[in-house]
Amino acid sequence: MLLVLVWAPSFLLLDNIDTWQLIINTVTTIVTFLLVALLQNTQKRSDDAIQHKLNAIADGLADLMAQLSREHPGLQVDCQELRAAVGLEHREGA
Repeated sequence: MLLVLVWAPSFLLLDNIDTWQLIINTVTTIVTFLLVALLQNTQKRSDDAIQHKLNAIADGLADLMAQLSREHPGLQVDCQELRAAVGLEHREGA
């Protein structure tokens, strides 16, 4: 809103319409670039948070399967496959 309020009367301050259009286009481009960067940063942070939660769930499930594998030997293979599939042994801390 502030940008529009500054933009409208600026036409009266500048005599040349080309200069006015150039300034407005430049400011609009910069604001658009900054908003896109902000959105991408937010999306990356959201993706990282979701991945961290999924890793915690998979780690808990693998620990539960490891404990239950004493009574059910078939779970040991499934536990190893789960750890290999999600990379629990080789993932880095966030």
